[in-house]
Amino acid sequence: MSGMSDVRLALRSQELDVAQEQVITASAPGRWNLFWRRRHTRKALLDLSREQLRDIGLTADQARREGLKPFWRD
Repeated sequence: MSGMSDVRLALRSQELDVAQEQVITASAPGRWNLFWRRRHTRKALLDLSREQLRDIGLTADQARREGLKPFWRD
């Protein structure tokens, strides 16, 4: 496959959106930024199709387990 897959492009776009929000809230402690990023990326996992999950090497069950973890858990 040449270039980035649609999944990676969509996730990268979301990461850029989060990064922009972090610039705006740069005064927030680092731990809250980490929590926000975990929440955001875990929620995104729940929205991916089986094909998209296969592209990133995850099963639907793995994505669901990770996506349902509380943001404060590593």
